[in-house]
Amino acid sequence: MNTKLTLSLEKEVIEKAKIYAKGTGRSLSEMVENYFRSLVEKPNKNDNKEEYADIDPQLKKLIGIIKLPDDFDIKKAKEEYYKEKYGI
Repeated sequence: MNTKLTLSLEKEVIEKAKIYAKGTGRSLSEMVENYFRSLVEKPNKNDNKEEYADIDPQLKKLIGIIKLPDDFDIKKAKEEYYKEKYGI
């Protein structure tokens, strides 16, 4: 069941968030809900904080928001990215 929530934020922040939400094909409510959910849900027992130790803090904010396949290998993804970018 959805419940209405009233937030007080700076107008500029709201306007930028609306533009961002529209650009990503999501609603502002969906973005806020996903953010709150990422704060309050317990991490999966498979999550290993050590696994995320070398990830940029800005990207860490996305953990729990972006859903990756269970078999996603971050090291392999990085290797493939660097091979493509630098031809190594």
